[in-house]
Amino acid sequence: MNLADFEALSFDCYGTLIDWETGISTALSRWAKKHALEVSAEELLERYAAAEAHHEETSPTTLYPEIVSAAMRDVGRGFGIEVSRSESHRLGRSVPDWPVYPDARQGLTTLSTRYKLIILSNVDRESFEASNLKLGVRFDAVVTAQDVGAYKPSARNFHALLGTASGLGIERGRLLHVAQSLYHDHIPARRLGLPTVWIDRRGDRPGWGATPPPGEDVQPEWTFPSLRAFAAACTAANNR
Repeated sequence: MNLADFEALSFDCYGTLIDWETGISTALSRWAKKHALEVSAEELLERYAAAEAHHEETSPTTLYPEIVSAAMRDVGRGFGIEVSRSESHRLGRSVPDWPVYPDARQGLTTLSTRYKLIILSNVDRESFEASNLKLGVRFDAVVTAQDVGAYKPSARNFHALLGTASGLGIERGRLLHVAQSLYHDHIPARRLGLPTVWIDRRGDRPGWGATPPPGEDVQPEWTFPSLRAFAAACTAANNR
């Protein structure tokens, strides 16, 4: 298998292109400080990850800003603190403000010269459109949790992705999925036989941050520390 063998790349957005851990941890750490909680940003992210995954599984048609709000309220209850509706809604509405990874825009621009680009994201259309203004790239197709009525790691999202790719004329085996989360993306993608690239944004940091532990072994075809490194490898493969 070679990176030049593919016609299209599908991307997770939040965690892979958008730095959601900074967006979430900044808000939660500010809240924790307000309530005099001595807790690390990593612990807040881990608690948030479990709460978000629960709400995405049990409320698959709820829009993402409300999922984020509900997850924050759960985090608060875990510390015995009631999170106000205004506090939780502030985090839910902050999704468009989450920063772009510094290498995302240029990496996508480089990749778009060779591949069709598709988004498969666990958010709503409105939130993604705001984030895409920061990314500054035109995607050939966008599939959100709102479109599917389910959240990753549901297989429904990946069936929707494959159907979208087929509609673009991409044959099975010519689509490569690129994502950071082993839990949300790599496990369900590999179950469907979809090859994957792991953008390991956390690097040497311990733990899983804003994503739940994968719960099982999964082996992506490629691993890169950044989108910049992945784009460079694709360029090299296509220039051979």
